[in-house]
Amino acid sequence: MDRQNIIQIKHLCKSFKEVKAVNDLSFCVKKGELFAFLGVNGAGKSTTISIICNRLKKDSGEVYINGNNVDEGVSSVKKNLGVVFQNSVLDTSLSVKDNLKNRAALYGITGEEFSKRLEELDKLLDVSSLSKRAVGKLSGGQRRRVDIARALLHKPEILILDEPTTGLDPQTRKTLWNAIAQLREKNGLTVFLTTHYMEEAAEADYVVIIDSGKIAAEGTPYELKNKYTGDFITVYGSEEEKISSLGFPYEKVANGFRVAVPNTKRATQLIVGYPDLFDDYEVVKGKMDDVFLSVTGKKLTGGEQ
Repeated sequence: MDRQNIIQIKHLCKSFKEVKAVNDLSFCVKKGELFAFLGVNGAGKSTTISIICNRLKKDSGEVYINGNNVDEGVSSVKKNLGVVFQNSVLDTSLSVKDNLKNRAALYGITGEEFSKRLEELDKLLDVSSLSKRAVGKLSGGQRRRVDIARALLHKPEILILDEPTTGLDPQTRKTLWNAIAQLREKNGLTVFLTTHYMEEAAEADYVVIIDSGKIAAEGTPYELKNKYTGDFITVYGSEEEKISSLGFPYEKVANGFRVAVPNTKRATQLIVGYPDLFDDYEVVKGKMDDVFLSVTGKKLTGGEQ
């Protein structure tokens, strides 16, 4: 195994009766990478994550975590992984501190060592102010901060985030991503992310899009946008007849028209060729939403995977 690859999956398959949830899936995640794993409901994301975490047995294929086969080194695999599931696994009847203390004890982190670790996590996620409160009485954002603290207690090398910011307000999402950015920069944390927020996926180092259990596309966000979408020129203060005469697809937007062109080179040629038409305009690359729609023919929305 390439030591740069902290996760390596080879020809992974998993079926539920006639449904092939994961169908000959192969990919790698490099150390320190923010890796985005995208797909619509039922695409196979959660099945893959469950197999990586050794919560679900695969039918065939191989999964390696930091060089260890998940079938042979369960304890070392668990030590390397921290997981934040889409649905919280915290005990709602217990306090935040008791939840974290119980979890830490499973890794032999007790007493002074636990207190020190809690202090470190508090600087990132501000959990000490919640320590005495029952988890069941926390807001969604507060509970998510505790979920992430729980996953990080044992200092894993890989953090798996399964739809971590679904339903959270923008400020809480920003707080969580700032904390994760600090951990990546300071500790070289590898982050394996599933999300339906495409602006989060756009920040990834590498993206894999799966559809019906198979890889439909993969690459950096830049590579995917260049391959699967063009550029868009938004022209303001122009007449629709003139926009239509350009011969490119377009749509009406506020105060103007959004014209789809194959690439930046073609956008430049149009702007230079029609200076009177392009008096007030802006050019942007396609977004990850456009990539996902182009690759799968579907729009990505939240919900159970």
